[in-house]
Amino acid sequence: MNQISFEEIISVENLLLGWKEFLRGKRQRKDVQEFQLHLLDNIVNLHIDLKNKVYIHGLYVAFNINDPKPRNIHKALVRDRLLHHAIYRVLYPYFDTKFIYDLYSCRKWKGTHRAVERFTTFGRKASRNHRRTLWILKCDVRKFFASIDHEVLKKVLMISIQDESILWLLSCVIDSFKTPYSIYAMAEMPKGLPLGNLTSQLLVNVYMDWFDQYMKHRIRAKYYIRYADDFVVMSRDKDELEDVLIQIKFFLGDNLLLELHPDKVFIKTLASGVDFLGWVHFPKHRVLRTTTKRRMYKNLQSNPRTESLASYLGLLSHRNTKKLRDYVQSLYTDSVPDVQDFGTIG
Repeated sequence: MNQISFEEIISVENLLLGWKEFLRGKRQRKDVQEFQLHLLDNIVNLHIDLKNKVYIHGLYVAFNINDPKPRNIHKALVRDRLLHHAIYRVLYPYFDTKFIYDLYSCRKWKGTHRAVERFTTFGRKASRNHRRTLWILKCDVRKFFASIDHEVLKKVLMISIQDESILWLLSCVIDSFKTPYSIYAMAEMPKGLPLGNLTSQLLVNVYMDWFDQYMKHRIRAKYYIRYADDFVVMSRDKDELEDVLIQIKFFLGDNLLLELHPDKVFIKTLASGVDFLGWVHFPKHRVLRTTTKRRMYKNLQSNPRTESLASYLGLLSHRNTKKLRDYVQSLYTDSVPDVQDFGTIG
């Protein structure tokens, strides 16, 4: 496996490549244009600060979104976001080879569609082509990004990275943010990663990799899928899953200082319908979650862009959803019918 180096991350060449990736879709923003006016000077100065280890991460601008639930996003300054891209360019391929196959969040060639297809494949195999009753344990980590413990994360990073300079740089990014408006903000051991950072997507996967490896190699969960803070385990034995749930709670609490969401943990049969990643799954079909359909209708009517339409049609193109796709394409002129009229996927 190729080793990574601090010099590679902070090189002017990598910073320029990071800028090129960061710039996509942001050329018209005022802060980006201002940074670009003196681009080379800004990048060289950033490189010098990093090389001399006098770099200090800037503050964040907070704003709220609703997608689908209210979320507090924190956006870093352009200079820092450029650095996030430069870090990500080098660290992502290094860590990606270490992750388990069935991690689907924030990874190339993965994503929600492939996770949903894997769920279907696992459901068929684990139930022996739906001839046996299949039980599914579905879990959700409570306040996932807000609960990431900084010190635990740094210890996890030290397992894979020996370069002290890289660890210093990652500490600068990690410690640039604390979960606001909570008991964590004043805690001796700060918690939280900002939802707006590209690096946060990678760091939470690194944080949870310890749990993924535990599930695969200690629990030996053959049918296990994780997407961010949502994960499922499948078995034909309900008692086995109840025992696994106890072990999961202990591992997350003792090692990663995380807890499961009390209202989003259940063990139920696939035949009764399992809600996972926007779809309700059954043995031989799946149904688009009602809240997902409503959000899709609302987004297309309030923001009828070609890109949005193409994205939703892409989501619906992988199964037999002609009726729903035809309706989505009509949203620019028609009114919304009852959402119960659509969504069964055969």
